[in-house]
Amino acid sequence: MAGRGRLVPTLGVVAVGTVGYYLYSAGGNPKVAEKQFEHDAASATARVKGDLPGKGKEAKLQGEVWAKQAGAKLDHAVDDAKAALHDTDAKLSAKMAEADAKIDHLKAEGIQKAKELRKDTDKKIDEFDTTVIRKTQEAKSGIASWFGFGK
Repeated sequence: MAGRGRLVPTLGVVAVGTVGYYLYSAGGNPKVAEKQFEHDAASATARVKGDLPGKGKEAKLQGEVWAKQAGAKLDHAVDDAKAALHDTDAKLSAKMAEADAKIDHLKAEGIQKAKELRKDTDKKIDEFDTTVIRKTQEAKSGIASWFGFGK
């Protein structure tokens, strides 16, 4: 009875360790772990029976293991590509928003500078008009004074 008391927990630890090993080696995919376990069990059975490796069920199970592993790797690659595409899309959207904001800022700045330039130009034109009028009046009074009409 005392030997049996230790045997059950020991077998439980071995079973948990085995399950953990196969899950770890399969990258956490339980279907791949199951196929790998079945392959290893068939391989061990073949060795015990003395069969040649690569026959029958063992070869079929090995093919299934490889197919599951390849499928898991492909799924992982597709997920990585989708994540990278999503990240790139997010970065592109951020850059586009940044460019739009910069364009709006430059547009507003350009409009402001155009208004200031127009205001300065109008001021210069008014100054020029005033100067022309003043000089014209001076010239008229100078010419008129030659003929005795002015001062």
